[in-house]
Amino acid sequence: MITYRLSVDDLAGVRFACSPLLETVTSLWALRRPERHTVHLPWIRRTRAALATFPPADLAVLDSLLGPERDWLPDFLTPRPGTPLPDLADELDRVRATPPDTALADFRAVYGPHPLPPTTDPEVIAAVLERYWRLAIAPHWPRMRAVLEADLLYRARLLTRDGAAAMLHELDPRVRFANGELRVYAGHALTYDATVAGRGLWLVPALFVPQTIAPVGPGEPPTVIYQCRGIGTLWESPTARPPQALADLIGSARAALLTTLDGPTSTTELARRHGVTPGAISQHLAVLRRAGLVSRTRAGRLVLYARTELADLLMAEHTG
Repeated sequence: MITYRLSVDDLAGVRFACSPLLETVTSLWALRRPERHTVHLPWIRRTRAALATFPPADLAVLDSLLGPERDWLPDFLTPRPGTPLPDLADELDRVRATPPDTALADFRAVYGPHPLPPTTDPEVIAAVLERYWRLAIAPHWPRMRAVLEADLLYRARLLTRDGAAAMLHELDPRVRFANGELRVYAGHALTYDATVAGRGLWLVPALFVPQTIAPVGPGEPPTVIYQCRGIGTLWESPTARPPQALADLIGSARAALLTTLDGPTSTTELARRHGVTPGAISQHLAVLRRAGLVSRTRAGRLVLYARTELADLLMAEHTG
């Protein structure tokens, strides 16, 4: 059990971020143990096929990043984001800047009594991760980022509506907050206490983590990485069929959009799911927004749309 002790100021300063580097590194878990990541099987199949062209030496480096027993990752590979929406290039620069002694210590913490991998050089590892990103993650990053940013918006709304304690409890059944202590179960082998003490607590949604995780070392910046909402929609293209009565009322295309908008979603993601252009989606969204059926919110560089309460009532009225 990991325990973070937070003052009132620490609690008020909780921040959210998502990380392309974190997704790149944790996706290795899905490739190693696909039986634990069945929701990602479409991505796993495509990526394994693409990796057939990857240099064997690079594949060996990727495999060595995961611990031999617990699949832990060296902490320097997943630095806490410096901004809510960092660029991969900036995050890789931070990996490259890791002192070799720090990287070596992180590998020792992960490998325990087992022999260390041949390469622990941050420069070499960053170069391999960049090549892996271009092949495995970059082609899917727009849709992945849309799901992550929708989660950030959801958590921010929950924080505003219900307060920090309720928001923290809702992250994961393994997370508990009481009396100024945030307790995170990240496996029986990972146990430490840490006082946040003005260092900031960052909450980071992730797509490839099977459960809530935290840094291996208590000296790392306080961070809780939790499973993102909406992962089940990540690799799906078909959309649910809207109620016929609703389609008769507002048109089948707009009814289908309302059916899809069960959570904040970007125009690009809606276009992907419905197989039309973003321009066509924008036109329908504009009509729905003028009718009070869709809300529009900016999350960083992304604009997200969601059903309003009026739309939920309309759908309920015309279902069945």
